[in-house]
Amino acid sequence: MVLDKQNFFFIGIGGAGMSAMAQYLAGNNKHVRGSDRLFAYAENDYIKTQLAKENIQCFLQDGSGIDENTEAVIISTAIEDTNLEIAKAQALNIPIILRADLLAEICDSRKTIAIAGTSGKSTVTAMLFHILHECGVSPSLITGAGLASLQTEGGIGNAFVGKSDYLLIEADESDGTLVKYKPQIGLLLSIDKDHKELEELAEIFNTFKRNTQEYFIVNYAHPLAKAYSQNISLDFGGGTRFEGKDFKQIGFSISFYVNDILFKIPTIGKHNMENALACMAVADLLGVHLEQCANALQTYGGIYRRHQLLGEHLGITVIDDYAHNPAKIAASIRACQPVGNRLIAWFQPHGYGPTRFIRKELVEEISNCMRADDEIWMSEIYYAGGTAIKDISAKDLIQDLKFSGINAYFEADRKQLFEKVITNLHAGDVLLLMGARDPSLEKFANEVFQDLKRVKK
Repeated sequence: MVLDKQNFFFIGIGGAGMSAMAQYLAGNNKHVRGSDRLFAYAENDYIKTQLAKENIQCFLQDGSGIDENTEAVIISTAIEDTNLEIAKAQALNIPIILRADLLAEICDSRKTIAIAGTSGKSTVTAMLFHILHECGVSPSLITGAGLASLQTEGGIGNAFVGKSDYLLIEADESDGTLVKYKPQIGLLLSIDKDHKELEELAEIFNTFKRNTQEYFIVNYAHPLAKAYSQNISLDFGGGTRFEGKDFKQIGFSISFYVNDILFKIPTIGKHNMENALACMAVADLLGVHLEQCANALQTYGGIYRRHQLLGEHLGITVIDDYAHNPAKIAASIRACQPVGNRLIAWFQPHGYGPTRFIRKELVEEISNCMRADDEIWMSEIYYAGGTAIKDISAKDLIQDLKFSGINAYFEADRKQLFEKVITNLHAGDVLLLMGARDPSLEKFANEVFQDLKRVKK
Protein backbone atom coordinates (compact mmCIF):
# COMPACT_ATOMS: atom_id res chain seq x y z
CA MET A 1 0.00 0.00 0.00
CA VAL A 2 1.45 3.34 -1.08
CA LEU A 3 -0.50 5.16 1.65
CA ASP A 4 1.43 3.20 4.28
CA LYS A 5 4.54 5.17 3.31
CA GLN A 6 5.49 8.45 5.00
CA ASN A 7 7.94 10.24 2.66
CA PHE A 8 6.70 11.31 -0.77
CA PHE A 9 8.29 13.28 -3.60
CA PHE A 10 6.18 14.78 -6.44
CA ILE A 11 7.78 15.51 -9.83
CA GLY A 12 5.82 18.39 -11.37
CA ILE A 13 4.28 19.47 -8.07
CA GLY A 14 3.34 22.88 -9.48
CA GLY A 15 0.57 21.36 -11.59
CA ALA A 16 -2.98 21.68 -10.28
CA GLY A 17 -3.65 17.96 -9.93
CA MET A 18 -0.27 17.19 -8.41
CA SER A 19 -0.33 20.07 -5.93
CA ALA A 20 -3.78 19.05 -4.71
CA MET A 21 -2.67 15.50 -3.93
CA ALA A 22 0.53 16.73 -2.30
CA GLN A 23 -1.47 19.03 -0.01
CA TYR A 24 -3.91 16.25 0.84
CA LEU A 25 -1.06 13.96 1.91
CA ALA A 26 0.63 16.74 3.87
CA GLY A 27 -2.69 17.42 5.59
CA ASN A 28 -2.76 13.76 6.61
CA ASN A 29 0.64 14.06 8.33
CA LYS A 30 2.79 12.73 5.50
CA HIS A 31 6.19 14.24 4.73
CA VAL A 32 5.93 15.74 1.24
CA ARG A 33 8.50 17.30 -1.08
CA GLY A 34 8.33 18.19 -4.75
CA SER A 35 9.99 19.73 -7.77
CA ASP A 36 8.87 21.58 -10.88
CA ARG A 37 10.63 23.15 -13.84
CA LEU A 38 8.49 26.23 -13.15
CA PHE A 39 10.62 26.88 -10.06
CA ALA A 40 13.54 27.90 -12.27
CA TYR A 41 11.78 31.21 -12.89
CA ALA A 42 11.41 33.88 -10.22
CA GLU A 43 7.88 34.81 -11.32
CA ASN A 44 6.72 31.41 -10.07
CA ASP A 45 8.06 31.83 -6.54
CA TYR A 46 4.50 32.39 -5.31
CA ILE A 47 3.75 28.71 -6.03
CA LYS A 48 6.58 27.64 -3.72
CA THR A 49 5.30 30.07 -1.07
CA GLN A 50 1.80 28.61 -1.31
CA LEU A 51 3.08 25.06 -0.96
CA ALA A 52 5.35 26.03 1.93
CA LYS A 53 2.23 27.12 3.83
CA GLU A 54 1.19 23.46 3.65
CA ASN A 55 4.57 22.24 4.96
CA ILE A 56 5.70 21.12 1.50
CA GLN A 57 9.34 21.73 0.57
CA CYS A 58 10.05 22.63 -3.06
CA PHE A 59 13.14 22.03 -5.21
CA LEU A 60 14.40 22.71 -8.68
CA GLN A 61 13.87 19.76 -11.00
CA ASP A 62 17.50 18.67 -10.64
CA GLY A 63 17.20 15.63 -8.35
CA SER A 64 18.35 17.44 -5.22
CA GLY A 65 15.07 16.76 -3.41
CA ILE A 66 15.24 12.98 -3.82
CA ASP A 67 17.37 11.04 -1.35
CA GLU A 68 17.57 7.70 0.49
CA ASN A 69 14.69 8.78 2.78
CA THR A 70 12.29 9.13 -0.14
CA GLU A 71 9.86 6.19 -0.12
CA ALA A 72 7.77 6.98 -3.23
CA VAL A 73 8.14 9.27 -6.22
CA ILE A 74 4.82 10.46 -7.70
CA ILE A 75 4.54 11.39 -11.37
CA SER A 76 1.74 12.28 -13.78
CA THR A 77 1.39 11.08 -17.36
CA ALA A 78 2.92 14.42 -18.44
CA ILE A 79 6.34 13.47 -17.00
CA GLU A 80 8.60 12.02 -19.70
CA ASP A 81 10.76 8.93 -19.14
CA THR A 82 13.89 10.98 -19.87
CA ASN A 83 13.35 13.14 -16.75
CA LEU A 84 16.57 13.01 -14.71
CA GLU A 85 14.66 12.70 -11.43
CA ILE A 86 13.04 9.51 -12.65
CA ALA A 87 16.53 8.20 -13.41
CA LYS A 88 17.69 9.09 -9.90
CA ALA A 89 14.66 7.39 -8.32
CA GLN A 90 15.37 4.26 -10.35
CA ALA A 91 19.02 4.32 -9.32
CA LEU A 92 17.96 4.47 -5.66
CA ASN A 93 15.31 1.74 -6.20
CA ILE A 94 12.55 4.12 -5.10
CA PRO A 95 9.07 3.11 -6.34
CA ILE A 96 7.69 5.41 -9.05
CA ILE A 97 3.91 5.76 -8.71
CA LEU A 98 1.47 7.30 -11.15
CA ARG A 99 -0.59 10.10 -9.66
CA ALA A 100 -3.78 8.32 -10.77
CA ASP A 101 -2.79 5.10 -8.97
CA LEU A 102 -2.17 7.01 -5.75
CA LEU A 103 -5.47 8.84 -6.12
CA ALA A 104 -7.26 5.53 -6.74
CA GLU A 105 -5.82 4.19 -3.49
CA ILE A 106 -6.92 7.33 -1.65
CA CYS A 107 -10.41 6.95 -3.13
CA ASP A 108 -10.60 3.36 -1.89
CA SER A 109 -9.84 4.58 1.62
CA ARG A 110 -12.73 7.08 1.73
CA LYS A 111 -16.39 7.46 0.76
CA THR A 112 -15.53 9.01 -2.56
CA ILE A 113 -17.71 11.17 -4.78
CA ALA A 114 -16.08 11.44 -8.23
CA ILE A 115 -17.14 14.26 -10.57
CA ALA A 116 -16.45 13.49 -14.24
CA GLY A 117 -17.24 14.90 -17.67
CA THR A 118 -15.47 16.96 -20.32
CA SER A 119 -16.85 20.26 -18.94
CA GLY A 120 -17.90 21.55 -15.53
CA LYS A 121 -15.87 19.25 -13.27
CA SER A 122 -14.02 21.94 -11.34
CA THR A 123 -17.08 24.12 -10.81
CA VAL A 124 -19.35 21.28 -9.69
CA THR A 125 -16.67 19.96 -7.34
CA ALA A 126 -16.30 23.44 -5.84
CA MET A 127 -20.05 24.07 -5.59
CA LEU A 128 -20.68 20.68 -4.01
CA PHE A 129 -17.83 21.16 -1.54
CA HIS A 130 -19.26 24.55 -0.57
CA ILE A 131 -22.75 23.11 -0.04
CA LEU A 132 -21.55 20.16 2.04
CA HIS A 133 -19.08 22.25 4.01
CA GLU A 134 -21.73 24.87 4.82
CA CYS A 135 -24.21 22.15 5.82
CA GLY A 136 -21.84 20.45 8.26
CA VAL A 137 -20.82 17.39 6.24
CA SER A 138 -17.12 18.46 6.20
CA PRO A 139 -15.79 16.48 3.20
CA SER A 140 -12.19 16.30 2.07
CA LEU A 141 -11.31 17.70 -1.33
CA ILE A 142 -8.88 16.99 -4.18
CA THR A 143 -9.59 19.12 -7.23
CA GLY A 144 -7.95 21.03 -10.06
CA ALA A 145 -8.92 24.64 -9.35
CA GLY A 146 -8.54 26.75 -6.25
CA LEU A 147 -11.69 27.68 -4.35
CA ALA A 148 -11.88 31.35 -3.41
CA SER A 149 -13.15 30.39 0.04
CA LEU A 150 -10.00 28.32 0.64
CA GLN A 151 -7.62 30.90 -0.80
CA THR A 152 -8.25 33.48 1.90
CA GLU A 153 -5.08 32.46 3.75
CA GLY A 154 -2.93 32.70 0.64
CA GLY A 155 -3.01 29.01 -0.28
CA ILE A 156 -3.71 27.32 -3.60
CA GLY A 157 -7.19 26.30 -2.44
CA ASN A 158 -7.53 23.06 -4.40
CA ALA A 159 -7.31 20.62 -1.47
CA PHE A 160 -8.84 20.24 1.97
CA VAL A 161 -8.77 17.60 4.69
CA GLY A 162 -12.24 17.36 6.24
CA LYS A 163 -13.58 15.65 9.33
CA SER A 164 -15.97 13.20 7.64
CA ASP A 165 -15.24 10.09 5.58
CA TYR A 166 -16.45 11.78 2.39
CA LEU A 167 -13.96 12.80 -0.29
CA LEU A 168 -14.75 14.88 -3.39
CA ILE A 169 -12.46 14.44 -6.38
CA GLU A 170 -12.35 15.96 -9.83
CA ALA A 171 -11.94 12.83 -11.97
CA ASP A 172 -10.09 13.50 -15.23
CA GLU A 173 -10.80 11.63 -18.44
CA SER A 174 -8.23 13.44 -20.59
CA ASP A 175 -5.37 11.02 -19.83
CA GLY A 176 -7.60 7.95 -19.50
CA THR A 177 -6.96 7.57 -15.77
CA LEU A 178 -10.65 7.95 -14.89
CA VAL A 179 -11.05 4.19 -15.30
CA LYS A 180 -8.87 3.58 -12.22
CA TYR A 181 -11.34 5.06 -9.73
CA LYS A 182 -14.10 3.11 -7.98
CA PRO A 183 -16.14 5.77 -6.19
CA GLN A 184 -19.26 5.26 -4.12
CA ILE A 185 -20.98 8.02 -6.09
CA GLY A 186 -20.11 8.79 -9.71
CA LEU A 187 -21.33 11.93 -11.47
CA LEU A 188 -21.22 12.40 -15.28
CA LEU A 189 -21.78 15.99 -16.41
CA SER A 190 -21.07 16.11 -20.14
CA ILE A 191 -19.38 14.40 -23.08
CA ASP A 192 -17.79 16.53 -25.79
CA LYS A 193 -14.77 16.05 -28.02
CA ASP A 194 -11.77 17.20 -25.99
CA HIS A 195 -8.36 15.47 -25.98
CA LYS A 196 -10.03 12.26 -27.19
CA GLU A 197 -12.53 11.18 -29.85
CA LEU A 198 -16.10 10.55 -28.72
CA GLU A 199 -15.77 6.79 -29.24
CA GLU A 200 -12.82 6.58 -26.85
CA LEU A 201 -14.57 8.83 -24.35
CA ALA A 202 -17.62 6.57 -24.46
CA GLU A 203 -15.49 3.58 -23.52
CA ILE A 204 -13.88 5.49 -20.64
CA PHE A 205 -17.18 6.73 -19.24
CA ASN A 206 -18.78 3.29 -19.58
CA THR A 207 -15.98 1.86 -17.44
CA PHE A 208 -16.44 4.72 -14.96
CA LYS A 209 -20.13 3.83 -14.74
CA ARG A 210 -19.36 0.13 -14.16
CA ASN A 211 -16.79 0.99 -11.50
CA THR A 212 -19.15 3.21 -9.50
CA GLN A 213 -20.11 1.26 -6.40
CA GLU A 214 -23.49 2.71 -5.31
CA TYR A 215 -24.98 5.70 -7.17
CA PHE A 216 -24.30 6.84 -10.72
CA ILE A 217 -25.78 10.22 -11.68
CA VAL A 218 -25.95 11.77 -15.16
CA ASN A 219 -26.94 15.09 -16.70
CA TYR A 220 -30.23 14.30 -18.43
CA ALA A 221 -30.08 17.66 -20.25
CA HIS A 222 -26.87 16.78 -22.10
CA PRO A 223 -27.62 14.65 -25.21
CA LEU A 224 -24.62 12.32 -24.99
CA ALA A 225 -24.57 12.04 -21.21
CA LYS A 226 -28.29 11.24 -21.28
CA ALA A 227 -27.49 7.97 -23.06
CA TYR A 228 -25.91 6.73 -19.82
CA SER A 229 -29.16 7.15 -17.88
CA GLN A 230 -30.37 3.59 -18.52
CA ASN A 231 -30.30 1.42 -15.38
CA ILE A 232 -28.79 4.13 -13.21
CA SER A 233 -29.66 5.53 -9.83
CA LEU A 234 -30.48 9.18 -10.44
CA ASP A 235 -30.70 11.90 -13.10
CA PHE A 236 -30.65 15.68 -13.00
CA GLY A 237 -31.52 18.23 -15.64
CA GLY A 238 -34.40 18.42 -18.10
CA GLY A 239 -37.53 16.51 -17.08
CA THR A 240 -36.14 15.10 -13.84
CA ARG A 241 -36.79 15.80 -10.17
CA PHE A 242 -33.82 18.18 -10.18
CA GLU A 243 -34.82 20.51 -13.00
CA GLY A 244 -34.19 24.26 -13.11
CA LYS A 245 -36.92 26.61 -14.32
CA ASP A 246 -37.34 30.34 -14.98
CA PHE A 247 -33.61 31.00 -15.38
CA LYS A 248 -32.54 34.65 -15.21
CA GLN A 249 -29.19 36.41 -15.28
CA ILE A 250 -28.88 39.95 -14.01
CA GLY A 251 -25.38 41.38 -13.85
CA PHE A 252 -23.12 38.91 -12.09
CA SER A 253 -25.91 36.84 -10.59
CA ILE A 254 -28.18 34.03 -11.75
CA SER A 255 -31.51 32.86 -10.36
CA PHE A 256 -33.87 29.96 -11.05
CA TYR A 257 -36.40 27.72 -9.35
CA VAL A 258 -36.21 24.03 -8.45
CA ASN A 259 -39.46 22.55 -7.16
CA ASP A 260 -40.70 26.08 -6.33
CA ILE A 261 -37.56 26.86 -4.29
CA LEU A 262 -35.71 30.00 -5.42
CA PHE A 263 -31.96 29.73 -6.01
CA LYS A 264 -29.71 32.79 -6.30
CA ILE A 265 -26.01 32.27 -7.04
CA PRO A 266 -23.34 34.96 -7.48
CA THR A 267 -22.07 33.68 -10.83
CA ILE A 268 -23.01 33.86 -14.51
CA GLY A 269 -24.17 31.50 -17.25
CA LYS A 270 -27.00 29.04 -17.73
CA HIS A 271 -24.46 26.23 -17.60
CA ASN A 272 -23.93 27.10 -13.94
CA MET A 273 -27.58 26.33 -13.27
CA GLU A 274 -26.88 22.83 -14.64
CA ASN A 275 -23.79 22.63 -12.44
CA ALA A 276 -25.85 23.54 -9.38
CA LEU A 277 -28.49 20.93 -10.27
CA ALA A 278 -25.77 18.27 -10.34
CA CYS A 279 -24.76 19.29 -6.82
CA MET A 280 -28.35 19.04 -5.60
CA ALA A 281 -28.68 15.47 -6.91
CA VAL A 282 -25.57 14.40 -4.98
CA ALA A 283 -26.40 16.42 -1.85
CA ASP A 284 -29.82 14.78 -1.69
CA LEU A 285 -28.18 11.37 -1.37
CA LEU A 286 -26.25 12.68 1.63
CA GLY A 287 -29.37 14.01 3.35
CA VAL A 288 -28.87 17.67 2.40
CA HIS A 289 -32.19 19.11 1.21
CA LEU A 290 -32.95 21.68 -1.50
CA GLU A 291 -33.59 24.49 0.98
CA GLN A 292 -30.16 23.91 2.50
CA CYS A 293 -28.56 23.90 -0.97
CA ALA A 294 -30.28 27.18 -1.84
CA ASN A 295 -29.07 28.85 1.35
CA ALA A 296 -25.50 27.62 0.89
CA LEU A 297 -25.19 28.62 -2.78
CA GLN A 298 -26.06 32.24 -1.98
CA THR A 299 -22.55 32.54 -0.54
CA TYR A 300 -20.70 30.46 -3.15
CA GLY A 301 -17.42 32.30 -3.74
CA GLY A 302 -16.40 30.79 -7.05
CA ILE A 303 -13.08 29.30 -8.13
CA TYR A 304 -9.81 30.42 -9.60
CA ARG A 305 -10.10 31.62 -13.21
CA ARG A 306 -13.68 30.42 -13.73
CA HIS A 307 -15.56 33.56 -14.79
CA GLN A 308 -13.40 35.42 -12.32
CA LEU A 309 -14.45 39.06 -12.26
CA LEU A 310 -11.24 41.08 -12.23
CA GLY A 311 -13.09 44.36 -12.03
CA GLU A 312 -14.90 47.14 -13.87
CA HIS A 313 -13.44 50.45 -15.00
CA LEU A 314 -15.40 53.23 -16.70
CA GLY A 315 -18.15 50.76 -17.61
CA ILE A 316 -15.72 48.17 -19.05
CA THR A 317 -15.89 44.74 -17.39
CA VAL A 318 -12.88 42.41 -17.40
CA ILE A 319 -13.37 38.66 -16.82
CA ASP A 320 -10.74 35.91 -16.64
CA ASP A 321 -11.71 32.32 -17.47
CA TYR A 322 -10.04 28.90 -17.81
CA ALA A 323 -12.13 27.94 -20.87
CA HIS A 324 -10.03 25.99 -23.37
CA ASN A 325 -12.15 23.42 -25.23
CA PRO A 326 -14.95 24.19 -27.70
CA ALA A 327 -17.88 23.60 -25.32
CA LYS A 328 -16.29 25.57 -22.48
CA ILE A 329 -15.36 28.51 -24.70
CA ALA A 330 -18.88 28.71 -26.15
CA ALA A 331 -20.42 28.52 -22.67
CA SER A 332 -18.08 31.22 -21.40
CA ILE A 333 -18.86 33.55 -24.29
CA ARG A 334 -22.61 33.06 -23.89
CA ALA A 335 -22.40 33.63 -20.14
CA CYS A 336 -20.51 36.90 -20.57
CA GLN A 337 -22.60 38.38 -23.39
CA PRO A 338 -25.50 39.50 -21.12
CA VAL A 339 -23.04 41.36 -18.87
CA GLY A 340 -22.44 44.07 -21.49
CA ASN A 341 -23.40 45.37 -24.92
CA ARG A 342 -20.37 44.10 -26.83
CA LEU A 343 -18.02 41.19 -26.10
CA ILE A 344 -14.32 41.32 -26.90
CA ALA A 345 -12.99 37.80 -26.33
CA TRP A 346 -9.36 36.69 -26.31
CA PHE A 347 -8.18 33.09 -26.34
CA GLN A 348 -4.71 31.57 -26.09
CA PRO A 349 -4.77 27.95 -27.32
CA HIS A 350 -2.52 25.52 -25.47
CA GLY A 351 -0.52 22.74 -27.09
CA TYR A 352 -0.06 22.14 -30.81
CA GLY A 353 -1.56 18.64 -30.69
CA PRO A 354 -4.69 19.64 -28.74
CA THR A 355 -5.23 22.69 -30.97
CA ARG A 356 -4.93 20.59 -34.11
CA PHE A 357 -7.31 18.01 -32.62
CA ILE A 358 -10.18 20.43 -31.82
CA ARG A 359 -9.69 22.96 -34.65
CA LYS A 360 -12.90 22.17 -36.51
CA GLU A 361 -15.11 22.00 -33.40
CA LEU A 362 -13.57 25.14 -31.93
CA VAL A 363 -14.27 27.20 -35.03
CA GLU A 364 -17.83 25.86 -35.21
CA GLU A 365 -18.64 26.59 -31.56
CA ILE A 366 -17.21 30.12 -31.64
CA SER A 367 -18.94 30.90 -34.93
CA ASN A 368 -22.30 29.78 -33.54
CA CYS A 369 -22.20 31.95 -30.42
CA MET A 370 -20.70 35.27 -31.56
CA ARG A 371 -22.99 38.26 -32.11
CA ALA A 372 -22.57 40.71 -35.01
CA ASP A 373 -20.53 43.28 -33.03
CA ASP A 374 -18.58 40.80 -30.91
CA GLU A 375 -14.89 40.16 -31.58
CA ILE A 376 -12.56 37.21 -30.99
CA TRP A 377 -8.79 37.70 -30.76
CA MET A 378 -6.11 35.03 -30.43
CA SER A 379 -2.41 34.98 -29.63
CA GLU A 380 0.00 32.23 -30.55
CA ILE A 381 -0.37 28.73 -29.11
CA TYR A 382 1.16 28.24 -25.66
CA TYR A 383 4.08 25.81 -25.79
CA ALA A 384 4.92 24.11 -22.48
CA GLY A 385 7.99 22.27 -23.74
CA GLY A 386 8.64 18.69 -24.72
CA THR A 387 8.28 17.16 -28.16
CA ALA A 388 5.66 18.71 -30.43
CA ILE A 389 5.06 19.09 -34.16
CA LYS A 390 4.53 22.83 -34.65
CA ASP A 391 2.51 22.60 -37.85
CA ILE A 392 -0.44 24.72 -36.74
CA SER A 393 -0.86 28.28 -35.53
CA ALA A 394 -3.62 30.22 -33.80
CA LYS A 395 -3.56 32.30 -36.98
CA ASP A 396 -5.02 29.30 -38.81
CA LEU A 397 -8.03 29.31 -36.46
CA ILE A 398 -8.50 33.04 -36.99
CA GLN A 399 -8.50 32.57 -40.75
CA ASP A 400 -11.16 29.86 -40.38
CA LEU A 401 -13.30 32.19 -38.25
CA LYS A 402 -12.91 35.06 -40.71
CA PHE A 403 -14.10 32.75 -43.47
CA SER A 404 -17.21 32.13 -41.35
CA GLY A 405 -17.88 35.87 -41.18
CA ILE A 406 -16.70 36.40 -37.59
CA ASN A 407 -14.82 39.51 -36.44
CA ALA A 408 -11.60 37.59 -35.77
CA TYR A 409 -8.07 38.93 -35.29
CA PHE A 410 -4.64 37.43 -34.70
CA GLU A 411 -1.73 39.01 -32.84
CA ALA A 412 1.06 36.59 -31.97
CA ASP A 413 2.41 38.61 -29.01
CA ARG A 414 -0.36 39.00 -26.45
CA LYS A 415 1.24 42.11 -24.93
CA GLN A 416 1.15 43.95 -28.25
CA LEU A 417 -2.39 42.75 -28.79
CA PHE A 418 -3.74 44.48 -25.72
CA GLU A 419 -2.08 47.76 -26.60
CA LYS A 420 -4.42 47.69 -29.60
CA VAL A 421 -7.50 46.25 -27.91
CA ILE A 422 -7.57 48.37 -24.74
CA THR A 423 -7.58 51.70 -26.56
CA ASN A 424 -10.68 50.61 -28.52
CA LEU A 425 -12.75 49.52 -25.51
CA HIS A 426 -15.78 51.60 -24.55
CA ALA A 427 -18.32 51.74 -21.75
CA GLY A 428 -20.62 48.72 -21.95
CA ASP A 429 -17.93 46.40 -23.37
CA VAL A 430 -16.91 43.12 -21.76
CA LEU A 431 -13.33 41.92 -22.13
CA LEU A 432 -13.17 38.14 -21.68
CA LEU A 433 -9.75 36.49 -21.36
CA MET A 434 -9.59 32.72 -21.91
CA GLY A 435 -6.87 30.08 -21.77
CA ALA A 436 -5.45 27.17 -19.79
CA ARG A 437 -2.24 25.39 -18.75
CA ASP A 438 -0.08 28.53 -18.99
CA PRO A 439 0.78 29.40 -15.35
CA SER A 440 1.35 33.06 -16.27
CA LEU A 441 -2.23 33.68 -17.40
CA GLU A 442 -3.47 34.82 -13.99
CA LYS A 443 -0.71 37.41 -13.72
CA PHE A 444 -1.25 38.46 -17.32
CA ALA A 445 -4.99 38.96 -16.81
CA ASN A 446 -4.39 41.16 -13.78
CA GLU A 447 -1.83 43.17 -15.73
CA VAL A 448 -4.38 43.71 -18.50
CA PHE A 449 -6.87 45.13 -16.01
CA GLN A 450 -4.23 47.43 -14.53
CA ASP A 451 -3.25 48.56 -18.04
CA LEU A 452 -6.90 49.27 -18.76
CA LYS A 453 -7.10 51.57 -15.76
CA ARG A 454 -3.87 53.27 -16.77
CA VAL A 455 -4.87 53.85 -20.40
CA LYS A 456 -8.52 54.72 -19.78
CA LYS A 457 -8.27 57.57 -17.29
